[in-house]
Amino acid sequence: MVSGHAYPWDVLGDPGFLSRAPRRVTLAATYHSTRAATPMHPEHRIVDARWAALYRPVRPSAWKGQDLRPLAPSWVSSPDSFGEAATILKRAGHEVTAWIVLTHNTRLGTRRPDVAVVNCFGEPYPYALCPAHAEVRDHAATLAAEAVHDLDLDGVSLEGCGQMGVTHLGHHEKTDGAWSPATARLLSICCCTACQQAWTADGLDPAEVVAALRAGTRSGDVPSASRAGTPSGEMLSALLAVRHRHTDLLRAQVLAALPASLPVTLHAHPDPWATGPSPGLTASAASDVDALLVPCWPLSSEELVRQAVSHGRPVDAYVTLLHPMDPDALAPHVQALKAAGASRFSLYHLGLAPAWRQDLFAAIAAAVA
Repeated sequence: MVSGHAYPWDVLGDPGFLSRAPRRVTLAATYHSTRAATPMHPEHRIVDARWAALYRPVRPSAWKGQDLRPLAPSWVSSPDSFGEAATILKRAGHEVTAWIVLTHNTRLGTRRPDVAVVNCFGEPYPYALCPAHAEVRDHAATLAAEAVHDLDLDGVSLEGCGQMGVTHLGHHEKTDGAWSPATARLLSICCCTACQQAWTADGLDPAEVVAALRAGTRSGDVPSASRAGTPSGEMLSALLAVRHRHTDLLRAQVLAALPASLPVTLHAHPDPWATGPSPGLTASAASDVDALLVPCWPLSSEELVRQAVSHGRPVDAYVTLLHPMDPDALAPHVQALKAAGASRFSLYHLGLAPAWRQDLFAAIAAAVA
């Protein structure tokens, strides 16, 4: 099974999209801020989506009492661009999955730093809303419900259903390669007020935890019990348990807000410490959903697929067809992922791909048939 990802503006105003798209399309219903190329569109070449938006009508009745609420996007002419694009696709015989991004919202995190992820140096990550806050979980659940409200859809794909971390491909990012994986892991442990309250409830001393995390980031090495002042394995396990508990609460509330009839694909990573668009799997995550989408953009991602398969759900390999991926490497890549156990493939990205890469979508579908 192969699906191509797209934005609503890729579909609207482009009659040729329908003939280029595979039968299954994963269409963004909510999405973070982005500057998107549209090389195939007859009317524009760039869409500057300046804030995280819901591409459905923002109904006051649905958001009553919530301070965290989306703004309508000014860069699309329709108040329901997702609904209109989904309807066009469905009428043409395509299956449509709603692509829903939950905790990635720079506008809200900037306006409300008290609900954003905070590192051990007290530095907030405004792009990342922390699931430890009930307000954030309420926002995500309403966002998901409103994304699919009153539409005929074939499924949902949940991205950012958990905590984001220190890595962020944001505007003019200058942090790439600055930290070892171990240090990045420590800088991705949220130390916001809600997380610290949860630590206290679990018997941890927040001041001691923060000091240990800071010491760990300064050591430059993998933290170990033998290095004085850095987090012990026991402390790290307790911190991960808190994060996973909040992730489970977020996912449960979001799933409860969605129609039970819609199959759910969860963007996830087999590494329990992973943060970002594909958060680390908790013990119960796989059993709650219908499929797991794992990031397979780098070559040699087979082990990641094998680990995901062990959780007992169909695995959807997320593969990019864009630069700098070598087109000649794509078919061997997806065939290796299929051999490792991937039974579904999500291809990124129908609207971003230039003309000379469009044929790759059909080629990859044939390679995994």
